[in-house]
Amino acid sequence: MTERLVVIGGDAAGMSAASQARRLKGPEELSIVAFERGHFSSYSACGIPYWVGGDVAERDDLIARTPEEHRARGIDLRTRTEVTEIDLAGRRVRAVDLETGTSSWTGYDKLVIGTGARPVRPALPGIDAPGVHGVQTLDDGQALLDSLDRVGTDRRRAVVVGAGYIGVEMAEAMLNRGFEVTVLNRGEQPMATLDPDMGRLVHGAMDGLGITTVNRAAVTEIRTGPDGRVSAVVTEAGTYPADVVVLGIGVEPETTLARAAGLPLGPHGGLLTDLSMRVVGHEDVWAGGDCVEVLDLVAKRTRHIALGTHANKHGQVIGANVGGGYGTFPGVVGTAVSKVCDLEIARTGLREKDARAVGLRFVTATIESTGRAGYYPGAAPMTVKMLAEYRTGRLLGVQIVGRDGAAKRVDIAAVALTAGMTVEEMTALDLGYAPPFSPVWDPVLVAARKASTAVRAAGSA
Repeated sequence: MTERLVVIGGDAAGMSAASQARRLKGPEELSIVAFERGHFSSYSACGIPYWVGGDVAERDDLIARTPEEHRARGIDLRTRTEVTEIDLAGRRVRAVDLETGTSSWTGYDKLVIGTGARPVRPALPGIDAPGVHGVQTLDDGQALLDSLDRVGTDRRRAVVVGAGYIGVEMAEAMLNRGFEVTVLNRGEQPMATLDPDMGRLVHGAMDGLGITTVNRAAVTEIRTGPDGRVSAVVTEAGTYPADVVVLGIGVEPETTLARAAGLPLGPHGGLLTDLSMRVVGHEDVWAGGDCVEVLDLVAKRTRHIALGTHANKHGQVIGANVGGGYGTFPGVVGTAVSKVCDLEIARTGLREKDARAVGLRFVTATIESTGRAGYYPGAAPMTVKMLAEYRTGRLLGVQIVGRDGAAKRVDIAAVALTAGMTVEEMTALDLGYAPPFSPVWDPVLVAARKASTAVRAAGSA
């Protein structure tokens, strides 16, 4: 008897799961129906800022596999079709064709939820005015580019609300498009995923690039002009003229369907799954991608982290399990990288406030170095901050801000965190060296040496 797999969501997690399940089981064993409310499938949402900014020439360059390609592989992918209800008892979903408005039920034997995340869009006056854009899907990116084309050539002013990953990446994109850019950040420093002392370095670099960053600037209103389009963004501290506004406040799990169906959600609003990505308490329901919470292997708590790397891994695990194989996703250490122009930003593990929140005592070490031997042409400064557990010296987190290959050095720390290494053990790592690539002592190892010294000093105090 042929089983039916229903997938909600046609991007990374959902279509990775569908594709992997199809590799393991043919159409005679498993029929696969996938629903996607947008026009596109299997695309890189992380690449949208670079497409908007002009680094990526064409929208289609971001698409890994089109709906037609999925269908040719035996997956019934229905685009512009939105699932509006999950009936767990009846083992079926209701979907609406967004072009015709007609709805119908589709039964399932196994269900995969890959509904992703939605941009945070605060309920502010003017938030839905023309010229105000969130950036989460390819459709969003196209709408923003169309909006930019409507702005005149005299004075082009963009206001980016939020200074996290999306905020700083979109600030760069607007700068590349020839706009005067103001970033409004309600926090103490940009990049709240870093400690404030490291965020301060990002702030200084953004100012140097010509991006005006205003901290502690909570938005209260978005004003419109006589034509109804956005004209300014109002904060408690001042008003900032704008021809276009980009919302980069962050995202939250899109679990409206799951909540309505009574599926278990975690403290951050994401679906809770076991190691196989099966939704807790539901034998034939899996979930992955930006709509789930994942285990933080350092803090030992669940977190919501919206990244394509995780979503694709979740999909592979789900597809293996649905297709009769076996796979698990053990958790994450919280690694992320970004950039604004030539400034690279990276973090993994815990920040100071994260460590305090879980009751960990720690020491910190911050060093300044260069990405190449100091005498080699092009050597650029790099700051590395490291957190280690008090007494044990276990590595807890690393943050890096710099240029010239700074960001990917965080991968060293990510591996060390996953392996549970101490900072003392890290100092003996056999890393690659040649003057064009690193000083004799790599900056990460210099930070580990300093952190190890701090651990010993704290233990003897």
